[in-house]
Amino acid sequence: MNIQLNKPLCIFDLETTGVQVTKDRIVEMAAVKIYPDGTEDVKRWLVNPGVPIPPETTAIHGISDADVADAPTFKEIGGSILAFIDNSDLGGYNCNKFDVPLFVEECLRNGYDFDLEKRKVVDVQNIFHRMEQRTLSAAYKFYCNKSLEDAHTAEADTVATWEVLKAQVDRYDEVEGNMDFLAEFSNRQKIADVAGFIAYNKEGVEVFTFGKYRNTPVRDVLTENPGYFSWMQQADFPLYTKKVLTRIKLAMM
Repeated sequence: MNIQLNKPLCIFDLETTGVQVTKDRIVEMAAVKIYPDGTEDVKRWLVNPGVPIPPETTAIHGISDADVADAPTFKEIGGSILAFIDNSDLGGYNCNKFDVPLFVEECLRNGYDFDLEKRKVVDVQNIFHRMEQRTLSAAYKFYCNKSLEDAHTAEADTVATWEVLKAQVDRYDEVEGNMDFLAEFSNRQKIADVAGFIAYNKEGVEVFTFGKYRNTPVRDVLTENPGYFSWMQQADFPLYTKKVLTRIKLAMM
């Protein structure tokens, strides 16, 4: 294996009730944990989301209300999931925009303080898009010369993503097989809050990425318009975004 790991890498995939980070819930999660010695451990969890799964969503991933009726809730099994992840770095396919923000939101919503500060995150889709511009099924066929069976099941997507990442490192000389490079290369912008509402500019300063304060330092906004903090805390932003905003505000005191 040409990827050098200083600590475990946990590649995961979620199947959910929908695609809204702040509102939708996890119904299935699978993860493959790769250790520095190359050994792998695969886990899968079926989760009762506590809300109905829309029929159009079931049509995509095949998981219905009946399938999760007797499954534990995330609150009940979140501890075991976090114990499996432990101190691992994270990876996935389109995970920066969806899986990581939604997973962190689910953790915070259920009382689990999951922090990303000391973790690197590799988004395999971004590497693929920078190099080839395709989807996961096409990436699997392109890099691994295999057809992705059972697409849109968390375990199949997770294992395929890990195989694609290994093949990407083998294929491209410029794609280095270490987490420092992979995390930076697969992230098009350095994000402070996972969901992308707060990012770092070239000087390493947190700035807003949306609205009238786009590209404005967060500290400047909170100083000039103190009410903006309260508005964001009450608005429909992800819990982790609110947590990061609170950290910045406290650091100003």
